[in-house]
Amino acid sequence: MSNIQETIIEFIKENFVMGRSDTKIDPEESLIEAGIMDSTGVLELVEFLEATYSIQIEDEELIPENLETIQNIVSFLRQKGID
Repeated sequence: MSNIQETIIEFIKENFVMGRSDTKIDPEESLIEAGIMDSTGVLELVEFLEATYSIQIEDEELIPENLETIQNIVSFLRQKGID
């Protein structure tokens, strides 16, 4: 597991899976369909990613292909030059 993936999973567990720290998050599972995050949570995640990785995420980048799963988020960050 990459550091990026670990960081994102830790953020999600701390902010969206409260009281269920033993919850397993499948990197390929939709965070919204799994009930882990809602649309407001996606915005919180975007704020976290921008602050943590010093990037700007444009409105047109707020699509499921970039943010729906942990795997998609990691790929998206790599496209933005984050390793």
